[in-house]
Amino acid sequence: MDFQPTEDQRDLRAGVRDLLAGRYGRDALRASVDAAQTGGCVDRALWRELGEAGFFALRLPEADGGVGLGLPEAALVFEEAGRALVPGPLVATHLAAGVVPGAAAGTTVVTAFDLGGGLVSHLAEADAVLGAPEVPSGTPVRSADPLTPLHRVASYPQAPASAHTAVGALLTAALQAGSAARTVELAVRYAGEREQFGQPIGAFQAVKHLCAQMLVRAEVARTAVYAAAVTADGTEIAAAKLLADEAAVGNARDCLQVHGGMGFTWEADVHLHLKRAWVRAEQWRTAAEAEELLAAELLGAAS
Repeated sequence: MDFQPTEDQRDLRAGVRDLLAGRYGRDALRASVDAAQTGGCVDRALWRELGEAGFFALRLPEADGGVGLGLPEAALVFEEAGRALVPGPLVATHLAAGVVPGAAAGTTVVTAFDLGGGLVSHLAEADAVLGAPEVPSGTPVRSADPLTPLHRVASYPQAPASAHTAVGALLTAALQAGSAARTVELAVRYAGEREQFGQPIGAFQAVKHLCAQMLVRAEVARTAVYAAAVTADGTEIAAAKLLADEAAVGNARDCLQVHGGMGFTWEADVHLHLKRAWVRAEQWRTAAEAEELLAAELLGAAS
């Protein structure tokens, strides 16, 4: 079985990266952070552009107006969205394509009960909630990530529909893998620019080791995500989510370490990757849930 992206898949990934670089670069990211202080952070115009590009309808059959691709392609484009830190319920809207009117086209923002405990992200900006008859009211809850506003609702399903959980976990893992790769780039770039004692800090062994560890985490997570996207196996997806969560959180922390005090300032982007990684680690499938699934699979294989 070949887990390497094909030429068409690489072109798709490059196209999405170019789209997001032109439409949601650093200035747009910082504008979203500023806007989130007084209102929503979902850029409706960008949402529609993603819809027009087929981001949400990627896995819909062509007969239904979709692109007709599969999970491997979806993993690639979500990896790029994670790299760019695009805010909003991307996974839920993608899962709602073909089910909720306007989701595939990006004219409808759809969120989901994917956090547990009655927490819902982007509830105030959502037009629909996946699997719910209407958008419920909720109480705002302080979020670690300024670009992932949270609400707590009193009545909610215990979990998203099982048909969505695995795909939701895989696509969230792809977002995490993209963030992990991006923080490697940020750390390496800063290590080459910042000087101490007359030389770039990247020349020091301790910094080299941090960056190398980050690269290993990112590549292992990416490989696991790609493999799970090809097999669509529930156990593989659980492992990919676990590895991607660890890579996104661990790499963001190490990237902060490379940046030193600069990384903790509001002006830097590093802390945004860490805060988003914390929230995503709780979405669709937590580490504890993934570990339970993997343990059950191992016990079953051993019996």
